[in-house]
Amino acid sequence: MSTSARPYHHGDLRTRLLDVAEELLEEGGVGALSLREVARRADVSHNAPYRHFASKDELLTALAASGFDKLAASRADISDPRDALLESGLAYVRFALEHRALFRLMFSGATGGESDESVASAASAATVMRDAFGDDTPGDALISSWSFVHGLAGLLLDDQVPAGLRAGRDDEALARDILTLTARALDTGSHNTR
Repeated sequence: MSTSARPYHHGDLRTRLLDVAEELLEEGGVGALSLREVARRADVSHNAPYRHFASKDELLTALAASGFDKLAASRADISDPRDALLESGLAYVRFALEHRALFRLMFSGATGGESDESVASAASAATVMRDAFGDDTPGDALISSWSFVHGLAGLLLDDQVPAGLRAGRDDEALARDILTLTARALDTGSHNTR
C-alpha cells in the first residue's frame, strides 16, 4: 500500500502521533522528528498528522505539553508531608531518567513563545512540587526545592557524578540517598528555627 493510500482513521490518532513522536525523539533527538516520519511510523498517510499539528514546531509544543502532563501524573501520592521532597523528588528524577530526550525538550525553550500550550503546561513541573508541599508553601521554597531536584536530575542525565562519589550506587539509589539526606537536613533546619 502506498503512503498516500493509507487510511486516515487510527482511533485516537493524536495520542498515537505523540507516542510515535516521543519514540523518535528518544531514538534520535529533535532532528529525527518530522511529520512525515511520524506518519510513516504510525502507519498513516503522510497528510494525517496535519489534521492535528500544522507544523513540526506545533508537534514539539504538544509533545512538551504531554511530557509535563506525564511528569505531573508520575508523582507518587504522599501521605506524610515530611516525605514530600523525597517522594516527589524521586518521581521527578525517575521521570527524567526514563524520558531523557522528552525531559530535555520540555525545558529547552525550543517549543515556542508564551502563547504555546507547553508554556502553560510548564506550571505542571512546579505543580509537582506545590502538590508535594501544599498550597500554602511560599514560592521561594518551591523554587528552591524544584531547583535542587531539577539540578540533581540534570547531573544524572549528563552523567556528571564521578564514580568516586557514587560509591557503587546506580542513578536511582544515588538520588534516593541524596534526597533523603537533604530532606533530613531541611527537617533539622526547620526544628532549629522554631
